[in-house]
Amino acid sequence: MKAKLTFKLPEDYEDYRMAIDATAYHHILFSIDQWLRGKLKYPEDNVSEDTYNAYQEVRDKIHDLTMENNIEL
Repeated sequence: MKAKLTFKLPEDYEDYRMAIDATAYHHILFSIDQWLRGKLKYPEDNVSEDTYNAYQEVRDKIHDLTMENNIEL
């Protein structure tokens, strides 16, 4: 199976950029998720409970949004 995306440039430039940058966006989101995972798994000695909970809340939100949009990290 093959798929082909066609854009009418310059009118569709923003959609074109979104499509070609999708891998970079995915990598950034994955990297943030992994950074948060590290903060939760290996918390710093002086991290407050509020900070720890904020890390968890953000990570949970990332996972909720990716699941809702059928995106697999």
